[in-house]
Amino acid sequence: MKRYCGRDFSSQEIQLLRGLIAQDPTRSRAQLSRLACRVLGWFKPDGGLKQMSCRVAMLRMHEQGLIQLPPPRIRKPDCRIRHTARSDPQPRLARPVYELPPLRLQLINSAQDSALWNEYIDRYHYLGYQPLPGAQLRYFACCQQRILALLGFGAAAWKTAPRDRFIGWTVSQREKNLLLVVNNARFLILPWVQSPNLASKLLSMVARQLPQDWESHYAYRPVLLETFVENQRFRGACYRAANWIYVGQTQGRGKLDRDRTARLPTKSLWLYPLTKYFRSALCSN
Repeated sequence: MKRYCGRDFSSQEIQLLRGLIAQDPTRSRAQLSRLACRVLGWFKPDGGLKQMSCRVAMLRMHEQGLIQLPPPRIRKPDCRIRHTARSDPQPRLARPVYELPPLRLQLINSAQDSALWNEYIDRYHYLGYQPLPGAQLRYFACCQQRILALLGFGAAAWKTAPRDRFIGWTVSQREKNLLLVVNNARFLILPWVQSPNLASKLLSMVARQLPQDWESHYAYRPVLLETFVENQRFRGACYRAANWIYVGQTQGRGKLDRDRTARLPTKSLWLYPLTKYFRSALCSN
């Protein structure tokens, strides 16, 4: 049994994938992943194919010599983000949040907004731009027509001891229900914005809006938010002020550190229940 992208593959299923590849050598990698999803019954909660997860899983099998994929047909694009005048620094804004006009969260839906979100993150977030994993939503936080901050949400960490102890679920329950946990992977207040209490205000707003937006996009409603705060840089004060719950910290190891030798920055882990029944949903069989 091999595990990839949260799914166990039996030796029979890997043999089945080899058969799909040999059946028609003209199939592209994208065609193979779509066909594999249908044959294996690998679907998202909204009924769509888990095509991207399948492509990643098959690529890892290919790298480990378990299957032999056809050569890629499209050259890997240049993923570098160009910085343009659209993301240049703006005039300083220094007003407490209660003095600002009404704030709103704008869901990123267009290619133009997506490119601008990526550009801001790459230019001003200390981690830079990286594609968010799995199901995801991104927001601009706006005041009138001005962008003040950006938020991004994606797939939760596969496993992390402080969160899993707090929830109290079993391994099988985690594997089944992890999609109900959403990770706040990026939160950036633009550097020319100095507005006391803005961060906690936006976190409270997004906790109210995201569940419905997520359900509209993915046909299921998350019950818990998580985020990781790098201890050497931040104290997590805005999460505490927005009533997130501190549950512990990481050990400074990456998810691929099987030899327990990596030393990465430790991070504090914060959770925000989106419903008082979150444990019942997450611990269901």
